[in-house]
Amino acid sequence: MTVSQEQLIAGFDEAGRGCLAGAVIAAAVILPPEGLPIDGLTDSKKLSPKKREYLAQVIEERAIAWAIGRAEPAEIDQLNILHATMLAMRRAHASLKIVPELALIDGNRCPDLPCPSRAIIGGDLTEPAISAASILAKVFRDREMTIAEELFPGYGFAIHKGYPTTQHRSALAALGPSPLHRLSFAPVRQCLLTSE
Repeated sequence: MTVSQEQLIAGFDEAGRGCLAGAVIAAAVILPPEGLPIDGLTDSKKLSPKKREYLAQVIEERAIAWAIGRAEPAEIDQLNILHATMLAMRRAHASLKIVPELALIDGNRCPDLPCPSRAIIGGDLTEPAISAASILAKVFRDREMTIAEELFPGYGFAIHKGYPTTQHRSALAALGPSPLHRLSFAPVRQCLLTSE
């Protein structure tokens, strides 16, 4: 069945905005406008890691197109987290093999994209394409942070995924920032000031 261009909607979401370390990862997903819906799509934070991994595989298999974009810690420090998130979403859009007619963005801000876009607060709960993007972004970022634990042991990246938990803050105080840490974020900046 031929899908008309007007029906191609891409959902966008990110993972890692509130982290102290690692990239911010954005995903873009274009689901088939007709066909079998993917059961269980919702905000990735409401799913277990096992369920997210399973759904990520289903999304990758069934999506018309999907892509990942990222902004690195140095870019986050240079641009700030909001602008770095928008950059990651633009990169995800640029990596799509199909150009969507409309982009639906989770949140209250839209990146500057070469197609119409609409921000939807809580969109990861109401729009399947955004839910799918939420899951892919979270799964890809969690995988990276698990690898980061092997590269930079002692921080607990595999457990807290870079979020500012008590364990992470304690490791940061004891070890100082790793190359993955966002130096502009207050807890990391404070750690640097304390060590001087």
